Amino acid sequence: MYIFLSHLSLTDILISTTVAPKTLQVILLGNTSMPALGCFTQLYFFGAFTILECCLLTVMSYDRYLAICRPLRYTSVMNIKLLNGLLTYSWMVGFLQSLISHTFILQLDFCGPNVIDHFFCDIAPLLELSCSDRTWVEIEVSLVALFVGLFQMLFIIITYILIFYSIFNMSSKAGKEKALSTCSSHLAVVCTYYGTLIILYLSPARGYSFSLNKMLSLINTMVTPFFNPIIYTMRNQEIRMAFKVLLC
Repeated sequence: MYIFLSHLSLTDILISTTVAPKTLQVILLGNTSMPALGCFTQLYFFGAFTILECCLLTVMSYDRYLAICRPLRYTSVMNIKLLNGLLTYSWMVGFLQSLISHTFILQLDFCGPNVIDHFFCDIAPLLELSCSDRTWVEIEVSLVALFVGLFQMLFIIITYILIFYSIFNMSSKAGKEKALSTCSSHLAVVCTYYGTLIILYLSPARGYSFSLNKMLSLINTMVTPFFNPIIYTMRNQEIRMAFKVLLC
């Protein structure tokens, strides 16, 4: 679990690092310019890290399923080979799917206004600047959102149904509380992150509400990475005890 959390923390840092500097520049200086290459680069890495976080949250739900529903087999199933395989899957899917989307976007013509109505180069406001047919790009982005968002969210829902079924069948009250405490932090992050992503990227079509886009993007790029460490650490008894010792 802690190895997965370390990769999740790194991903949160990378997402914020990709978006925050330009966002602060826009807030402090108002309208600012950005080279086209810089915009496309930011879009690629933001997409890659976003998909990576989705994959990490999904494999973490499988890890929780094994720990709670198959505790006696956990160490034999979740061995170093499977652990490295799940991490490799997450990183490869993130960068490859973002590369595929990027390839479609780079084939578009941008001959109209060059002002992006956003605080960073996100895909929906960038598509609004294109003067060529972007139907295939919108279909591809929706398919990626379908796989990354809905399919993986469905996998998480199934694992948590099995987890809650196992928890409610436990005879020990202390065991139930410990299992629920272990899962609650992950479930809170999943609901926040996946919910906003599905709304944002499942249908990046014309007439999209950019006010809603900005608000949900702010949650994903700033709020969620800020609260993730708090949610995960404050639910951990050992870390709470360490804070108490430090404060005393």
